[in-house]
Amino acid sequence: MSAETFGPEYVRPAQADCPRCACCTAALCDKGRNSITRCAGSTPQEHRQTVEGCPCSAETTQRTAAWRAAQVRATRLARELPLLPECEALLRELATGRVADDPAGVFPQLKLRGLGQLVHARPAITPLGHTYLAARDDARATTGVRVVAVDEATRTAQVEVPGWRQSDLATVLLDQVVTDSGLNAASLPGVWLVAEANCQAPNHDRLVLTGFHVPAPAPAAAAVADGGETA
Repeated sequence: MSAETFGPEYVRPAQADCPRCACCTAALCDKGRNSITRCAGSTPQEHRQTVEGCPCSAETTQRTAAWRAAQVRATRLARELPLLPECEALLRELATGRVADDPAGVFPQLKLRGLGQLVHARPAITPLGHTYLAARDDARATTGVRVVAVDEATRTAQVEVPGWRQSDLATVLLDQVVTDSGLNAASLPGVWLVAEANCQAPNHDRLVLTGFHVPAPAPAAAAVADGGETA
């Protein structure tokens, strides 16, 4: 049996190319798909331009980490810091599919936020723009959320949202839950949290959860904890 050479003459075996794109290895895309920094975030600076537009990890590709983060970002923008009225009016006009005038010159603001794009040199709405408008228009309510499982490899969590559907699980970013709630990932399975959600969402991809937090103790429980008595 011959020994494998490790030294000046050693050549690292080539990594398999990704079958879904022409810019990355399969291993890089597997990593980038589960990272909000995409494939570019795991690539040395000198090669980053080559993978910058990789579709496998893009925020425009459904169910990538970058896509999930963008859904949350657009929803929070809509609810917490909405666009100026003239910007939103233009976005709504673009959502109709008609050619829209922009006398105020606000389209660059939509493009900067990823809500607008140029298609054949004409302003158009992006899928993220539709997410923003849905968050502006849809009812969002506080609902209980039970963390069923976490996957630290993909940085996702499976959660049950009874206010949305009793039998289905939704996938959310693990880092979002950890950051919002202040809990560590290992302690999350089985924990009930509270979040805001569009509980009328027709499917998993339209459901957006924000503001995960530990529910406040019930008044009676708080009184006992403070040394009081229950009735």
